Amino acid sequence: MNNPTVAAKRLTTSAMIASIAAEGQPTRPAPFGHALARLAEQRQDIVGLSADLSKYTDLHIFAKAHPERFYQMGMAEQLLMSAAAGMAREGFTPFATTYAVFASRRAYDFICMAIAEENLNVKIVCALPGLTTGYGPSHQATDDLAIMRAMPNLMVIDPCDALEIEQAVPAIAAHQGPVYMRLLRGNVPLVLDRYDYRFQLGKAQVVRGGRDVLVIASGLMTMRALEAAEQLHKDGVDVSVLHVPTIKPLDEATILAEARKPGRLVVTAENHSIIGGLGEAVAGVLLRNGVTPTFRQIALPDAFLDAGALPTLHDRYGISTEAVARQIKGWL
Repeated sequence: MNNPTVAAKRLTTSAMIASIAAEGQPTRPAPFGHALARLAEQRQDIVGLSADLSKYTDLHIFAKAHPERFYQMGMAEQLLMSAAAGMAREGFTPFATTYAVFASRRAYDFICMAIAEENLNVKIVCALPGLTTGYGPSHQATDDLAIMRAMPNLMVIDPCDALEIEQAVPAIAAHQGPVYMRLLRGNVPLVLDRYDYRFQLGKAQVVRGGRDVLVIASGLMTMRALEAAEQLHKDGVDVSVLHVPTIKPLDEATILAEARKPGRLVVTAENHSIIGGLGEAVAGVLLRNGVTPTFRQIALPDAFLDAGALPTLHDRYGISTEAVARQIKGWL
């Protein structure tokens, strides 16, 4: 039991591991916290609230820079959302942070009635989206997009990497109305800088072209799709990647334009249940407009997922780079 090799192996397979960055991949620390702190230097209306999770949503960066505008609400997500609604009514722009499971499950009615129905200017930014923790169903927000997409007035954002989070923070702050944004926190991979990417609210963007396959992806699955495209290129498979950071409202025009290009398999890829997320949203758009390519989904299963180490879980549930490449190749 005192073997250091065994101890090291245990550390690398712990459920505590929450980073999605591959070994040696460039990262930036706490992009949300730093971006919000910078924005607050320019805008006095910005306030930050957390339900006892500021360290785990990177809001502690903002709290340190602007302690007079940080509110620790304790382990009370319903109070968190109600307080944010009240501040919005008084002219502030509150950023309310917690885990995605707690916002979408525990605080749903308060978000719906106190924020969305009143169309208040509250930004709800939530860590641990989809399968980004090994702690099991109590912390894995595998259904949050389905839940939040169904709420009127609520914009839904699923950013890919550190660059996009940094760019999305001022963009959602400038948007008048409630926003739900998924958050990758800690040391977040840096991916989109290699593609001269610039986040635009409500816009999908082709970050890689290809003639054989179109992958329509959001969140961390855009990173995985790009990595899988590199692997498949070695096998002579040309993969295009369309990144869709805004899940609602969906950029239907761009999706339809890309899906109409002939001869390509169309695949959606998301870090979310196969029920009610990006895949079904895209499928609905295609069917309503009479666009019928060969269509497949890469998503998490309609199930409560296991606890464990993220690399193991991502491969088990089909959202690792290797699993994405394997599935696409199998469909061709």
